[in-house]
Amino acid sequence: MQTLDLPPALSSDLSADTPLTIAGRTFHSRLMTGSGKYRNFDEMRQSIAASGCEIVTVAVRRVQTQAPGHEGLAEALDWTKLWMLPNTAGCQTAEEAVRVARLGREMAKLLGQEDNNFVKLEVIPDAKYLLPDPIGTLQAAEQLVKEGFAVLPYINADPLLAKRLEEAGCATVMPLGSPIGSGQGIRNAANIQIVIENAKVPVVVDAGIGTPSEAAQAMEFGADALLVNTAIAQAQNPAAMARAMGLAAIAGRLAYLSGRIPVKAYASASSPLTGLIAS
Repeated sequence: MQTLDLPPALSSDLSADTPLTIAGRTFHSRLMTGSGKYRNFDEMRQSIAASGCEIVTVAVRRVQTQAPGHEGLAEALDWTKLWMLPNTAGCQTAEEAVRVARLGREMAKLLGQEDNNFVKLEVIPDAKYLLPDPIGTLQAAEQLVKEGFAVLPYINADPLLAKRLEEAGCATVMPLGSPIGSGQGIRNAANIQIVIENAKVPVVVDAGIGTPSEAAQAMEFGADALLVNTAIAQAQNPAAMARAMGLAAIAGRLAYLSGRIPVKAYASASSPLTGLIAS
């Protein structure tokens, strides 16, 4: 398990928190990262280590087809220390996604994770905006749950769809903050908060986060975890950004657990008004 070095007081605050649990498996880091879009494998490895993450998502189709930049990607990481999250990126239909999910499960087994049945479900027919297909996602999720997968579906921030996927047996729901790789931040705050409020499975905010402040904001809403890829991989210094994102996830979680002050329409003095020296 990879961890961020934290001051003792901060570690103590976190130790009282309930760990992130997905499909019966426990994780201490609430930041997931990706393995794509890095300039080289060294930057990828350094960034994943710096982030403190435990879950790394891998695009099954790009690894299987040896797509440029993905040759040898699956073997480039130490899967005894990281949990693989195969994803169905590039799939445009439910049928494709189910087929690729099965390949992902076999890939995880070949790399030593015999009990790994996780899949990040992506069904994206839209090439311009890369927005997920809600109908295809639900269809694929229902089939994969029947086949024993722990399904982590990537969706628009749609509270009704999130509830349907939860009822279908998905292990999490993963609403997007804004379009993949856009760096626009959290554009769907109200809907994400509704998803979080009503979900009985972990909510992972995925896509669109561009800065650590946006990562912290998502965690302050009460999200259980984040998935950040492009903002780390394409940063000028990916390892430094990865560490910043890891710390932001912790800061946002602590802020959520601490309970923020209510927003008021007027000022409230921070110093007491009693005992003032008379002029």
